[in-house]
Amino acid sequence: MKAVALTRHLPIDDPQALLDIELPTPVPGEHDLLVRVEAVSVNPVDTKLRSPKPQVEAQPKVLGYDAAGVVEAIGDSVHGFRPGDRVYYAGDVTRPGSNAQFQRVDARLVGHAPRSLDLAEAAALPLTALTAWELLFQRMPFDSERGGDGRSLLVIGGAGGVGSIAIQLARRAGFTVIATASRIETIAWCRTMGAHHVIDHRHTLAPQLEALGFGQLDAVLNLADTDRYWDAIGQLLAPQGHVGLIVEPAGTLKIGDPYKGKCIGIHWEFMFARTRFNTPDMAEQGRILERIASLIDAGALRGTRTATLVPINAANLREAHRRLESGRTIGKLVLAGW
Repeated sequence: MKAVALTRHLPIDDPQALLDIELPTPVPGEHDLLVRVEAVSVNPVDTKLRSPKPQVEAQPKVLGYDAAGVVEAIGDSVHGFRPGDRVYYAGDVTRPGSNAQFQRVDARLVGHAPRSLDLAEAAALPLTALTAWELLFQRMPFDSERGGDGRSLLVIGGAGGVGSIAIQLARRAGFTVIATASRIETIAWCRTMGAHHVIDHRHTLAPQLEALGFGQLDAVLNLADTDRYWDAIGQLLAPQGHVGLIVEPAGTLKIGDPYKGKCIGIHWEFMFARTRFNTPDMAEQGRILERIASLIDAGALRGTRTATLVPINAANLREAHRRLESGRTIGKLVLAGW
């Protein structure tokens, strides 16, 4: 099968950073699906795992953690899927990734793709939808239906992949959603995703929030830069408020006041934690993806794909990584077809 892989960790402008190769087609295990991959999307985890470092891989390493495709074969103990099903998933960092024509994936991590979306649109959703859902409704103490009623939520980095889904899920749950963005196009995107208000993260947040009538906030999702906004979030949150984080800090965070004094809940989300530690509730990810698909098909959520590159190959994946590393992408970038 065709695949895109790396053997050395190089800057993305190096033509050797990602390479077109051929690999044996995998065989599904007892609890696996073998999926014919039709589309993938890129996420910061892809660029982080590829980023320059001295390490040399003994075998070609295939990246990619968002995919949509068609079930080719199933393991002996798999239930709920059959060959020919359209599926989508975010996969598992402990296994080879989705940048290959065929991928072996644990069936518990997979959902049936939304019927109303093509597979390229579906490939944009899994990792960001799982991250946003788990953070808001499983790490943080909010119900997915009306858990935001009467509450305010600030989403820092609203136009990114996770922010684009988080805004929609939070608004649907009843939150008054304030997003941050700084460019005309990202401000417009956040409003399209459902943000009630948009403020500029290039400027001090508190005065902008006060001008909108928000002296304190019930919750904040910092999806951009944990260190940069840490002190500001502590001041902005109301007593017994909650902050959700996905970006590893560069330094040591001060967990004392105002965080301690206000009893602020600090919630980390890493979408691959369940698969990395083989937790008993891994099937929860498949259930979330089925729920997301039903909301998409009901018109309660919308897709977040903003660009598509064709086909899936090393040159286009290098371009996708380059765009993502620029920090100026909006929504999700997808690659489709071989």
